[in-house]
Amino acid sequence: MPTDINPYELRAGVPSVEVFRRLRTDAGLSDKAPEAVALALPNTWYGVVLHHAGEPIGMGRVIGDGGTAFQIVDICVHPAHQGRGLGRRIMAALTEELERRAPATAYVSLIADGPARYLYEKFGFADAATHDSIGMYRLMGGGQALSF
Repeated sequence: MPTDINPYELRAGVPSVEVFRRLRTDAGLSDKAPEAVALALPNTWYGVVLHHAGEPIGMGRVIGDGGTAFQIVDICVHPAHQGRGLGRRIMAALTEELERRAPATAYVSLIADGPARYLYEKFGFADAATHDSIGMYRLMGGGQALSF
């Protein structure tokens, strides 16, 4: 009887709202409001969900306008399954799809948290600050008044 060499299955698509929120929080990422997730998931340009024994244990998404700008988001793997190259597998699937379908002039960005930068560097991502650019962000609802 053959043994399953790789018990992990990577499937194209996005998880349900509930699974999305659980995967993020299990991996130590911030939770998102269910209403926001319900709006976001259908707008995914390409996504993958990693399963182990039929259960979702990781994911990643590419969002963007489909032509000029893309962002890799929501890369996460449940802590019990980390350290097995699964984040690399998710990134490989996302970057392969970008290479296959995105225009050559597209700009692909991501935010690297902590040591994840070393994984992303293996896929050709570089620190934007070394190229006269700086990554910036704003959280909505931060309570700061804007002045112009």
